[in-house]
Amino acid sequence: MSGTTRTALVIWATAATVYLLAVFNRTSLGVAGLQAAARFDIGPAALGVFTVLQIGVYAAMQIPTGLLVDRFGPRRTLTAAAILIGLGQLLFALAPSYGIALLARGVLGLGDAMTFVSVLRLVAAYYPPRRYATVTAITAALGTVGNLASTVPLTFALAHAGWVWTFAVTGAVTMAYAGIVAWRVRDTPAGAPVHRSTASTLSEVVDQVRRAWQTPGTRLGFWVHFSTMFAPSVLGLLWGFPYLVKAQGMSEAAAGGVLSLLVVMAGVTGPVIGEVTGRRPALRVPIVAAYIAISVGVWAVLLGWPGGVVPAPLVTVAFGFIAIGGPLSGVGFALARDYNPIVRVGTASGVVNVGGFFAITVTTLAIGLLLGDDSNQADAAAFRVAFLAIAVMLLFGAWRTGVWWRRARAAVLAADARGESVPVVIQRRSWDIRTHADSASS
Repeated sequence: MSGTTRTALVIWATAATVYLLAVFNRTSLGVAGLQAAARFDIGPAALGVFTVLQIGVYAAMQIPTGLLVDRFGPRRTLTAAAILIGLGQLLFALAPSYGIALLARGVLGLGDAMTFVSVLRLVAAYYPPRRYATVTAITAALGTVGNLASTVPLTFALAHAGWVWTFAVTGAVTMAYAGIVAWRVRDTPAGAPVHRSTASTLSEVVDQVRRAWQTPGTRLGFWVHFSTMFAPSVLGLLWGFPYLVKAQGMSEAAAGGVLSLLVVMAGVTGPVIGEVTGRRPALRVPIVAAYIAISVGVWAVLLGWPGGVVPAPLVTVAFGFIAIGGPLSGVGFALARDYNPIVRVGTASGVVNVGGFFAITVTTLAIGLLLGDDSNQADAAAFRVAFLAIAVMLLFGAWRTGVWWRRARAAVLAADARGESVPVVIQRRSWDIRTHADSASS
């Protein structure tokens, strides 16, 4: 291993650990829900607000995070993120009331929102485009390690150390790690130019976001992320467990096993998908399109099964397939990386990341509203109606992905016809949009 490769690996690993800690802290409430309900004397609806708040803050902060990363660099942004995550967890440990606990999770969500895009900016600086998808996928897979660590180990800690000590220690460790980030991480390789955005005024910042959004590759990445990520996240974060127990009649242990498949499948398939799409970038969107098409069929079976109670093996296979959407959402970031200059990659990545988390927020709220006030009494029929929200969002995302796939291809083909260098050479298909540049070259 060369010195340059070793340095890149150390810096990536240091930064990716912040993301691992972020996911651990983000999902830590998953095994502490009953304790939180008792500690703050709240019901299921109020408990669900914790999740919606974190997701909402995360989604709202993606574009600002991208701007911060491009302006100040990933090192400073990741350092601030670790401090905010740790501070939020410490405040959550000591919160005397539900309101303060909500504030704590909001602070934690703010720091969490600043991690992934920052790591992607470092990957773009230290690794060539061919390796970007693979390293991004491995980074996302590390998140599954944080997710798994927040299950059995955290349950053990809560049972033996209690609420305050468990969350206070995790918060303190996360804050302390900020020092390691500041010490080890560097924004660019030694000797390489430092690419920083000069946007400082409001009009310049708006223009940077506008340029990122108007890039067809960014827009396609947004809709890819929107369409692939939301369903496994909605199931894993909140609604999968009650659906399996209340609608499908599974035991809590069996439901937990099926939900763990979401994490395991994402962790196993992520690096494989990253390597394949990194080596064959022309296959990125076709693979996504195939996943979306099959997903439509999977949800048609789950929602259309007579009586609503689907055989357990079929549900397990369905959840395992749906989980692949998480790793595939990384294709959106690869598109942003390829079709934006490095000085705008953070902003473009933030725009892409909004897609999935916007879809998660809307779908989570829609399912809650469709289930009504007493979700604990919901049955298979009620969940069949509520989960129509997932089907609608999937079909909408499929439509917009198709639209922007054609438009992005048209832009690439036109640039290629003008003799410009393009990140990925593609072959014209009969269904492609023809432009004036195409007509002139034919």
